[in-house]
Amino acid sequence: MKNTLLNHLFLAIVLLFGAGNLKSQTNDAITGSWKTFDDEMNQPAAIVLISEKNGLFSGVVTKLLDPSALPTCEKCTDARKGKPVVGMEILTGLRKTSETYSGGKILDPDDGEIYRASIYLTDQGNKLDLRAYIGIPLLGRTQTWTRER
Repeated sequence: MKNTLLNHLFLAIVLLFGAGNLKSQTNDAITGSWKTFDDEMNQPAAIVLISEKNGLFSGVVTKLLDPSALPTCEKCTDARKGKPVVGMEILTGLRKTSETYSGGKILDPDDGEIYRASIYLTDQGNKLDLRAYIGIPLLGRTQTWTRER
């Protein structure tokens, strides 16, 4: 009886730690590299690296994939005007709120506009839906980005 109880206890501990490891291996955060797509042609546009610091998420363009994309942000109206798009922080201020990330802003380097932004993970963390909008989320558009491996 002692051996059976010890075996069950050992099995419970293994399952408990195993379940914790499985949880940590899922893609439950938006951090990492993401492939963006052109709205009109649905072709790969760029790679954006999203990182977290002090509970805030931001994204930096690490590579342009669209050969017709302008290498600098000529239509930007802030300090980013004329600066290279690669290395530019385009996503700022997102906070995790239950299943979504919201409260942030995103710059569209093509038109220089800054939109409010929220993100929701889909496809078991392999895709994200980024909603960019002015005012309320109803007045905006959604892009789907795919996780880069």
